[in-house]
Amino acid sequence: MESKPCKVQPAERLNSVSEYYFSRKLKEVAQLNAEGKDIISLAIGSPDMPPSDQTIEKLCEVARLPGAHGYQPTMGTPELREAMAGFYKRWYDVDLDAKTEILPLIGSKEGILHVTLAFVNPGDEVLVPNPGYPTYTSLSKLLGAKIVNYNLREDNGWQPDFDELEQMDLSRVKLMWTNYPNMPTGGCACRETYERLVRFAREHNIVVVNDNPYSFILNEEHLSLLQVPGAKDCCIEFNSMSKSHNMPGWRVGLCATNATFISWILKVQSNIESGTFRGIQLAAAEAFNNSDEWHREANIERYARRRKYAEQIMDVLGCTYDKNQVGMFLWGKIPASIQNVEDLTERVLHEAHVFITPGFIFGSNGERYIRISLCAKEEKIEEALKRIKETI
Repeated sequence: MESKPCKVQPAERLNSVSEYYFSRKLKEVAQLNAEGKDIISLAIGSPDMPPSDQTIEKLCEVARLPGAHGYQPTMGTPELREAMAGFYKRWYDVDLDAKTEILPLIGSKEGILHVTLAFVNPGDEVLVPNPGYPTYTSLSKLLGAKIVNYNLREDNGWQPDFDELEQMDLSRVKLMWTNYPNMPTGGCACRETYERLVRFAREHNIVVVNDNPYSFILNEEHLSLLQVPGAKDCCIEFNSMSKSHNMPGWRVGLCATNATFISWILKVQSNIESGTFRGIQLAAAEAFNNSDEWHREANIERYARRRKYAEQIMDVLGCTYDKNQVGMFLWGKIPASIQNVEDLTERVLHEAHVFITPGFIFGSNGERYIRISLCAKEEKIEEALKRIKETI
């Protein structure tokens, strides 16, 4: 048969988004590697170390069981929900009912989708931080929500400006996305910010969703929005094992809130996915029992060692940065002499063969910043530092 161009057109919603920056850029990096360039990636926050030994052993143990391979409950196994509730009690001193106030997720991206579907009608407004995780914006657009950005600024410690928020027309806002400890800026979680967020949610009948995967990375104090009295009534918190437990590819996260909100989100989730492999769930439950010592080495000591090299890279590039920031990235402001951040990141990529992230992908307030990931072994970050010193 004669080949003819297909006349089918994509859904109009695709016009509202573009391919995810890292999806597009990693193709370029792969091509450079194929050409023998040996690119060192300091761009993506994908932990490079394995989970704890007992986590892997539990996965193997369950995978060998003949009856472990069928469909699992959408709500997750009781063992996983109990482990998640125990995790919140152990580290945050937050009481959660494992049966009604926790919903396992296949990662936080899934949670963003399901919560938006459960709470937001097309045309409703959603508050999104600038700078912020790009998926808050892209998924909201795909689902027909209107994005209303609120500013995070360096001179305010990357915390919400509540005076500015109060001046906005909030009458059509249904959700507010927050992310503390903050990515990409490394802004710390603050009890005062959490308290004000709960008050803000109550006063304006807005559901605040705090994305909280970084509270263990270079953090001695573990804070949760749900520690604030009354937060469960009007707020939702996501957490994830990707960063804190070295399990990004396992896709295990959680949503915690009141029982009514959980029932609404479950109504969406149960129509989209069919649960996670039992071996992953029971292994994740085992990982929640990791010792304090494991977390200290994996989440504080290791990243602190790597951070020293990342700070030196910032210094060589003439960037300024806050040494008190937390999380698995280092966020720095480029020198005034550089006109465009991508001029710097592209030069670093193509001359030093090191991939770092330009801040504009997180919003207009990130246009003068770069982000360096700490998810590479010390010798790799040291080699990246050497290359940049020699070529930039």
